[in-house]
Amino acid sequence: MLFKDIRDYQILFLSLFLVLGIGTRDWTLRPELIGVAIATCLFTQWLLSLVKTKIIKWQDPESAISLNLRSALITSLGLSLLLRSDHWTTMALAAASAIASKFLLQVNHKHFFNPANFGIITALALTPDAWVSPGQWGEQWWYGLLFMGTGGMILQKIGRWDTTAAFLSTYSLLEAIRNLYLGWTWDVYGHRLMSGSLLLFALFMVTDPRSIPNSQIGRVVWSVCIAILTFILRNYFFVSTAVFWALFALAPLSILFDVLWSAPRFAWLGKPENNSAIST
Repeated sequence: MLFKDIRDYQILFLSLFLVLGIGTRDWTLRPELIGVAIATCLFTQWLLSLVKTKIIKWQDPESAISLNLRSALITSLGLSLLLRSDHWTTMALAAASAIASKFLLQVNHKHFFNPANFGIITALALTPDAWVSPGQWGEQWWYGLLFMGTGGMILQKIGRWDTTAAFLSTYSLLEAIRNLYLGWTWDVYGHRLMSGSLLLFALFMVTDPRSIPNSQIGRVVWSVCIAILTFILRNYFFVSTAVFWALFALAPLSILFDVLWSAPRFAWLGKPENNSAIST
């Protein structure tokens, strides 16, 4: 049933952002590349789920694996919102690697890279025509309200508001200290924080409940580390896509934090996970 799963809201909101972007901003969005991202994500999810099902059935005939097309669609929408490329092959590479990372890079049946983030980094690192425009949403206040409202609704449902709060508060504090030290006016500070892409990252990417630490303390420490690395990369190494590189670099820490602070693993629809029913 539609909207029975929290991911249905994510799909709705991300689709809304994509339509808003096409209709209200002068982007380099190309509809055919959006189609490539969606088709590649869904196909890769179906193909690897089929392969994994065969392997699991061979090992344990009583086990089962669910075909999770919602997750693949969310990944494709995230890639369409943030990643730009000149060629369809680049978008296909990003989409295929994003989904493949969920299946191939796992520890105890849990993937630790955010799929869309992994696809973005793959495209940036391996192709000459991929780029991310952190300022593509501008700094208009109503975009911020829209993102905060929709993202807050989802975070309230999945209970991962602490991740966003820790990331944004730490990053905002570091930027405020730097702003005071340099003697800049506060409109500069506001300009650096009121970025639609930064809010999208904080509300919809760094909060992915399937790849972040399971415990609350683990999520808070993990988010603070990402905020600190983002601040360093952006202000001292002048990396415009610092948030994406910071998340990619520190994603494996979630596995360590799960060992240090044990907690139940998140499951969509509130169903506890076990080794005989695996959703990827």
